[in-house]
Amino acid sequence: MHPDSQTELLTIFSTIRQYAWRMAVTSSYDALREAIVRGELAPDARLVESDLSAAFAMSRGAVRTALIRLEQDGLVVREPHRGARVRRVSDDEAVEILQARAVLEGLAARQAAERIDGAGRERLRACLARQRELLEQGDLLGASDANADLHAALLELSGHETAVRLIRSLNAQTVRYQYRTILIAGRSAASLAEHAAIVEAVSAGNAAEAEAAMRRHLFNVADALERGRLRGGIDSASRGALEGSAR
Repeated sequence: MHPDSQTELLTIFSTIRQYAWRMAVTSSYDALREAIVRGELAPDARLVESDLSAAFAMSRGAVRTALIRLEQDGLVVREPHRGARVRRVSDDEAVEILQARAVLEGLAARQAAERIDGAGRERLRACLARQRELLEQGDLLGASDANADLHAALLELSGHETAVRLIRSLNAQTVRYQYRTILIAGRSAASLAEHAAIVEAVSAGNAAEAEAAMRRHLFNVADALERGRLRGGIDSASRGALEGSAR
């Protein structure tokens, strides 16, 4: 084989190996992130590299890189001589995150109202109808999922990439707590009315009212969380325990 051809092949193989390594690291990161966000890895749970490597069928190097990224996301804490653990979000921090979301999602709602079209209106109304249906059935956790779907739809319709990126980063830290807030007395009915106001304003193309309605909604959630703290803190119960409470 000509030396130049051999060099070219080695370069190609090196690139393929680097790509495969990056894909493995990304896959490891996504798998661990999903486990944390869904609550499968509980707050304060120790994240031992050898255990994670075996449980998720990934190399320890990939686990180590994923943990560094998750620390940057605010989902993991790494401590000298103690290793890594899932970061616990306090009630106070959860309230602050909701307040920050109110400003950013208010902006996104404004943008969505300015860009809304017929398909977008139908999508938002379908999300709202689904939340109403689930609440009428007494399925609080299902309604909470529908709530999240509505917020996600509004973000997508906004087209504001920076706001979307920041909001998703904030949501990653508190998404597993969304099931707790709907259990606060009076929040389910209030949530439906607040979402209806948001959908109405966005659908009408009323940008100022859409922003104001979203801000009111999320500040109300933050206020309700401050006033109606759940015993043991917002991070005290698993989703399974909450499902039992909702029945």
